[in-house]
Amino acid sequence: MNLTQQLNDTKEHINNYLSRLLQERVAIAPRLNEAMHYALVLGGKRVRPFLTLHVGALCGADAHSLERAAAAVECIHAYSLVHDDLPAMDNDSLRRGHPTCHIAFDDATAILAGDALQTLAFELLSTPDKQLNATRQLEMIHVLADASGDRGMCGGQALDIAATGNAVPESELAQVHIHKTGALIRAAVQLGVLAGNDDAQPYRAHFDAFAHYLGLAFQVRDDILDVIGNTEALGKTQGSDIEANKTTYVSLLGLEGAQQRLNDLHHKALHALGKIPYNTKLLEAFADHLLNRDH
Repeated sequence: MNLTQQLNDTKEHINNYLSRLLQERVAIAPRLNEAMHYALVLGGKRVRPFLTLHVGALCGADAHSLERAAAAVECIHAYSLVHDDLPAMDNDSLRRGHPTCHIAFDDATAILAGDALQTLAFELLSTPDKQLNATRQLEMIHVLADASGDRGMCGGQALDIAATGNAVPESELAQVHIHKTGALIRAAVQLGVLAGNDDAQPYRAHFDAFAHYLGLAFQVRDDILDVIGNTEALGKTQGSDIEANKTTYVSLLGLEGAQQRLNDLHHKALHALGKIPYNTKLLEAFADHLLNRDH
């Protein structure tokens, strides 16, 4: 099966799982659940669930345990996008080719939908699971919490807000993206390893290094696409970073310099994978696809 088919199958699988997950919940506030479904299921590349599912498969994890972990990561990602798009944050009106959640519903409902998706993530990860080592299941909860909060994604968002309108050096820009984008990608990979068997655990650091470099390279590619992409393909407003007066890898290094940085990070990600004695060809192909995408 080629990568395109794998990506499509994974996206369909996780979308069906997420839809079923929300449909099976007893909604005491139907409009809230409708907004959660809108934010969670409508569009998205499913990068993080793909990583959790396929890293976990390499590590011998149980399929049902991986589904919950992959869904938990995507719940956190979706909540972050809902809140990032709010008027008090990035004030975006378009996400994944659709009106943002606060535009489709209203600000208050969007905030609550984000809050509810965040807590749903930890409900999923903490569900009793006989297939998981109890200590490692607790570590999975810790990993996702750490990646989501003030030392991870939220901290990165705060750094991003503080840097907006200011010229920052590359070292500070990297810190923004290592936390804002990279932390959750690293968590997605770590959840897959932790859900795996005992034999996989010694390679957790190598998987983590792969995810670290992939996450930063992913953001560099995003910065490049903000300049050379188009709104229809991106599913969000092209040039929004420039409009918001944000420092990007392109504004710091130029297009050619940003592409070179992307290539360097890509090489480091593949080098980390090379230290893992499993068949990582699918992850290598996925990295190539992700870092050369046009949207």
